[in-house]
Amino acid sequence: MQLHLHQEPTALSHALAEWITSHIETTLQTQDRFTWVLTGGNSPKLLYELLAATPYRERIDWSKLHIFWGDERAVPFTDSRNNARMTFEQLLNHVPVVKEQVHIMKTDGITPEASAADYEQILYQYFPAEGATFDLVLNGMGDDGHTLSLFPHTPVIHETKAWVTAYYLAPQEMYRITLTAPVVNRARKVAFLTFGSNKAHALQQVLKGERNVDQYPSQIIQPASGELHWFVDEAATAGLK
Repeated sequence: MQLHLHQEPTALSHALAEWITSHIETTLQTQDRFTWVLTGGNSPKLLYELLAATPYRERIDWSKLHIFWGDERAVPFTDSRNNARMTFEQLLNHVPVVKEQVHIMKTDGITPEASAADYEQILYQYFPAEGATFDLVLNGMGDDGHTLSLFPHTPVIHETKAWVTAYYLAPQEMYRITLTAPVVNRARKVAFLTFGSNKAHALQQVLKGERNVDQYPSQIIQPASGELHWFVDEAATAGLK
């Protein structure tokens, strides 16, 4: 695990934008596609704005990117809470991605369970039953220690076979669709973007506390490649000092 510490969120987002861009450039020197899992929420908005602007927009060969999402709220694409909608607004509408290479988790006219099954079939077309999956998974972490839609004390944390699943999250009164640990942990690189004092306790527990994945699900993300990166700011690391 590598910890990338920056003073505040703006500097952190700039550093992560450079790191992602360099990773894409390097990877595309030896292969003809780059598979990337995006994250939703508020944390990556500045990052996405940076990637959609000079100089990163010009450095990235968007035609070779294949875009996925880590999780989705089962709300219509037009709903402001929809992760894919936010990502289109902040990033994908502003760069020359290939429409057919952008794979959202469908939420319109489909049940959450059918959406999860459909998404899993897409992943099966991209990746073998064994070996590496995504070139990069970008994750966030909530102040409760969740990542993706792996929330504390939910059975999905312990999923071992399915790559994608859907379930009803009672506290939020909504269905969630999510990638699971088995497919994410086969990614070549996983990067967490985490900042703010409200994340400090969870970050301390995830990185330094005893293993308790039911309480802090982010602990279960441990890529087999060993390429786990945490991009954090000083406020989030207060509990580590």
